[in-house]
Amino acid sequence: MISFLIPDLNITPFEEGRATRRCVENLLDQDITEILDVVLNVLEKISVSSSADQNKLVSDGNRVLKACEKLVSMLVKPTNTTANVSFTIDTMEGLVFMVGPNATLDKIPRLDTTNSSVDIDLIGITKNNSKRSAAVTFMSFNTMENLLKPDFFNTSNDTIKTMMSTVISATLPKTTNTKLTKPVNFTLKHIREFDPSGSLSCVYWNISEWIVDGCSVLETNSSYTVCSCVHLSTFALIMQTSRPPARDSLLEMLNLVCVIVGLVFFSLALLTFTLCQWSPRVNNVARINICISLLLAHLLFLLTQQFLRLIRRHQVLCAVISGVLHFLFLSGFVWMFIEAVLLFICVKNLSQISFKKREVLSSVFLCVIGYTVALVVVAMSVGLLPEGYGSEHCWIKMDKGFIWSFLGPVCVILALNTILFINIFISLNSTLKNLNVEVSQMKQTKIMIFKTLAQFVVLGCSWILGFFTNDSKVLEILFLILNSQQGTFIFLVYCVLNNEIRQQYRKIIGSLCSGLKQH
Repeated sequence: MISFLIPDLNITPFEEGRATRRCVENLLDQDITEILDVVLNVLEKISVSSSADQNKLVSDGNRVLKACEKLVSMLVKPTNTTANVSFTIDTMEGLVFMVGPNATLDKIPRLDTTNSSVDIDLIGITKNNSKRSAAVTFMSFNTMENLLKPDFFNTSNDTIKTMMSTVISATLPKTTNTKLTKPVNFTLKHIREFDPSGSLSCVYWNISEWIVDGCSVLETNSSYTVCSCVHLSTFALIMQTSRPPARDSLLEMLNLVCVIVGLVFFSLALLTFTLCQWSPRVNNVARINICISLLLAHLLFLLTQQFLRLIRRHQVLCAVISGVLHFLFLSGFVWMFIEAVLLFICVKNLSQISFKKREVLSSVFLCVIGYTVALVVVAMSVGLLPEGYGSEHCWIKMDKGFIWSFLGPVCVILALNTILFINIFISLNSTLKNLNVEVSQMKQTKIMIFKTLAQFVVLGCSWILGFFTNDSKVLEILFLILNSQQGTFIFLVYCVLNNEIRQQYRKIIGSLCSGLKQH
C-alpha cells in the first residue's frame, strides 16, 4: 500500500530502521523540552506559595537543577566529529555540545545563550578521556532566582544582594574524566541596572547557599561581567550594595503635596498669560515656556512614580519616559537662562535697542533656541549611549557617567544664571536706592527681599541646593519646597503683583459675581 501511494520511494530494511531511530530521537528531544517546561513552570508556582519557607525554596531549587541536568543529559548522543543541540522554552535556554574522536577543533568552543556564554576547553577534556569523546551541557534559567535567591549568599556585612545575571548551569554528562584542564570562563550579561558603587561576586550553588570558592571576576563593565571558575556547577553573578537609609514617609508626603501645589500654580500662571491682556513692552515668552516645560516634566514624573511598578515591566516605555523627562527638564533650564538674559537686558536699561536687535530677540527665535538646545543634547545622548535611559525609577542611569548628560548642561546654566542674578540684584539695589524717599524704608526692604527670593527661584538658582542635600535634612526640605514652587513664584510675581493684571482680575471677578446675582 505504501509503495503504491509513493511509488518512487524505495526503503531498505537497514534504512528503514535508521529512519525510525531518527524519528524516535526527534520525538524524545521534543518530549524532553516539554517536560522541562512543565517542571519549571510548576515549581515556579510552588515557589510563589512557599516563598517565606527558605528550606522549601532550597529543596525545590535543588530538585529543579537535578531534574534539568538528567533530562538535558538525555540529549547527548554519540558522534564521531562534533554535534550540538539547542532549545529554548519560556523559563530557560539550553545547549548541548558533543565532541567525538574524529573532531578537529582548532579553538575552544563558545556556547551562547541570550544573556550568557561559556568558554570551555573541550579539546583538553576529550584528550583526557579514553574514548576521546566528551559532552558539555549549558543551561540558562530565567526564573531560577525565585528559588535560589541572592539572599542565600551569606556575607559578614549587612548589604542588599541583587541577582545581576540569569542563573546558569554547566555539566559534563556521559564523560568519563570530568577534570578540567583549564579554568572555565563565563560571560554574564547584566539583567539589571549596574551600580558603580556595588561589589560584584561570581558565585556557585553549594547545596544550600551561594559561595565564591574557586570563582573570581576577570573583568566587568556596566553591561556584562566575565567570571572564571576552576570547576563546573550552577553559577550566578550577585551584586552587594549598601542599604539605603529608611524612607521618610513624611518627606514623601511633603514631596507629593508640593509637586501638586506647584502644578496648580503652573496651570494658573499659564492661564493668566493666555487670557489676560499684556503690555506690548512685556515679553512673557520665556516665562510661558518655563511653565510649559516644567509643568509637563513634573506631571510626567509624578505619574511615572505613581505607576512605576506597571511601567517597569516595559523597559522600552521606561527608557522613552526617561528620555522625554531629560528633554523637558533640560528645556526648562534653557528657558530659565533665556529669562535671566532678558531680565539682565531689561535691568541694564537696554530695552531701547535697535530694530535689528529686536528681531534677534523675537519670540520665534527664542523658541527655536529654547527647545533646540535640549533636543540636540538628548539626541546626542541617545546616539552615544541609548542604554543609558531607563533606570529603576525610569530616569537616567548613573553608570558610565551618563548622568552628566543632564548635570553637565544644568551646571553650566546654573553658573551663568547665578552670575546674571548677582548683576541683576546689584542693579536693582542701586535702582531702589534712587526711589522716591516718601516710600517707607521698611516696605521697600520687604519688597526687595521678596522679589529677590522669587527671582532667585524663578531663574532656577535654588537648584544649586541639590548638590548639598546629602547630609542635611533641612537643605533637602528647602530644596524640595523651592524647586517645586517655581510656578507659584512666577504666578505671584508676574501675575498677582502686576497692577494691570490685578485690575483685569477684579473686572473678571466682578462680571462673574454680577452674572451670578442675575441668575
